[in-house]
Formats: sequence, C-alpha cells, structure tokens
Amino acid sequence: MKFLAVLVLLLQLVACSEAPINLDKIHGYTMGTSYSIQWQQSSDVDPVSTQQEIDDLLKDINRQMSTYQSDSELSVFNSAEAPFKQKISPEFYEVMALSLELNRFTNGYFDVTVGPVVNLWGFGPDKMPTKLPSEAEKQVAQSKIGIDAILLSTTTQEMEKQAQRYVDLSAIAKGYAVDKVAELLESKQLAHYLVEIGGEMRVKGDKGAGKSWRVAVEKPDEAQRSVQKVFEITDAAMATSGDYRNFFEMDGQHYSHTIDPFTAMPVKHTLASVTIIDDRCARADALATAMLVMGAEKAKAFAEEKDIKAYLIERSAEGFKEYSSPAFARWQAK
Repeated sequence: MKFLAVLVLLLQLVACSEAPINLDKIHGYTMGTSYSIQWQQSSDVDPVSTQQEIDDLLKDINRQMSTYQSDSELSVFNSAEAPFKQKISPEFYEVMALSLELNRFTNGYFDVTVGPVVNLWGFGPDKMPTKLPSEAEKQVAQSKIGIDAILLSTTTQEMEKQAQRYVDLSAIAKGYAVDKVAELLESKQLAHYLVEIGGEMRVKGDKGAGKSWRVAVEKPDEAQRSVQKVFEITDAAMATSGDYRNFFEMDGQHYSHTIDPFTAMPVKHTLASVTIIDDRCARADALATAMLVMGAEKAKAFAEEKDIKAYLIERSAEGFKEYSSPAFARWQAK
C-alpha cells in the first residue's frame, strides 16, 4: 500500500498537555504500515478481543485487495489473461464500484488501472528500477491503462476485464479499511473514537472532557518531519497525499510515487500535499490522490466546482503556500 503524506498522527506533538481521560488505545501493523486506534473506555468493550476482531478484519481486506499477496483476490484477477471474469467478495466489489464512480467524478484522474505504470516506475510490489524506463516501455505500460475495460456485474457480483489490466487499489483500500474499522467500533456502540491507518483517519465524538481530537498535517519537507498544520476534527474522515515521502532520485531528478495516468509519468509540479475532509475515508483517500495528480490550479478549480473540503500545500520561491477551498474554510469555521 502506498505511503501517504499525512503525519502519522504524531500525537505526541499535537496532544494537549493533559493526558486524555479514560481512553483505550491499541496499535498494530497492516498494509505495510502501522495503525493506531483509540476510543473512550466502555465496560462493554474489551480492548484485547476488539483488537483481535480488528486484526481479523484487516487480514480479510488484505486477502481481498493486496497486490503484495500473490493469492489475494486482486492478485488472482491481475495475473489472469484477458478476457477474464471473477466472482469477488462484497467488500472488494464495494471498493471497485466506488473506484469506477470516482474515476468518472474526477474525469479520469483517479484510475485504479494505473498499476502497470506504478510497477514500471518501481512503486508497486516489484523492485525499484536500476535505470529509468524507456519511452517504449512507458508506451507499453500506458497502453494497459483504462478503467473502461473493467466491468462489474450487480447480479453475479463478478468483476470482468475485457482487455489486459492490472488493478492497483493502494489509493483507496487503506481509507476503506479505516471506514470498516470505524463501522466495527460503532457496532459496539462506541460514539467517541479515532481510527488511523498509515495516516488516513476517521474520528467521531471527542476524546473526553469535551476535548476535540487534534490531528496534524505534515510539512512537505523531504529532509525532516514536522507539523505544518493542526486541525481539531470530529465526526469526519481525513486523508492526505503528498509527493515527498515515497520517491526515488536518479540522475539528479526526483521521481514521486504519484503517477499521472495521462502521461505515464510521476507527477512533477508545485503541489506538494493535498488533504481532504469527507464523511468516508475511502473517498477522501482517493480524492487526495486524484487532486495531487491534477496539480495546484486544476485541484483548486476542481475543489471549488465540486464543493470538496480540500487543504493544499504548494511549493513556491518564498516557501510553502497554503490554500483552503471554500468548503474546507466553512468546515474550519464551525
């Protein structure tokens, strides 16, 4: 799964000087990263058994959607020769349906079939390249991009590829996992929690004594880790994507893990970080990636047109510039 640019909570930096009151906390690892979950204590919820339930849930999501597990449902689909149909689990189907919807919503900037190009540039399960891809290699990889070749059947719950395609859900599956963990906590009647997986998060209620959850967005600085902005957040999901944590340098050039599906190239522009607030973390996760691909001006126009809560950090000669969309500014003012 992809590395995201939100500061992985860094709760030590943004926590109040007073210790949170009556919080249960669990930590673990999934999807190549860590998770951190907190909730106001309840006599009806045992942290040990709840963590086991969460770990089982996350293993199921990996078993369905990981490109790193060769026997996952997604890997089986990717390795099969087209044309090919496969019955998939309800959760996998839900993520694919949302991916197709968001591809249309973003005018193609969110495209889960970009996997061949992601792999070509060394940001997938394959090893990092020892040399830059040739123009011929890029053209071949780009010819395999196109979500129009992926079909879903609502009656049989099958996914079909009509042409050779490699699906990569790394820009949405982590956010989806956050949503599923939140649903599990809510099924236990927990009304105050924070769920974070690899920097993607969803919160509800507060952390006790009327104190809001406080989360940090990282300064997009490759050299060090520090906080750019702290937000108080409740009853919402937040995801951030950036171009400065997962990258490589070759021949004096910087190559980001964020791939533009229209050029088959890593993005190269002044937009360094996009943070999205939404009701669903899966949607926030995908939109943050799509808008980072767009670049600053297109992302701003898109956020304003679609009324998206977006916070952008852009590089400039004077340093980092911040931009809050009108919807984000309204959300902050509440």
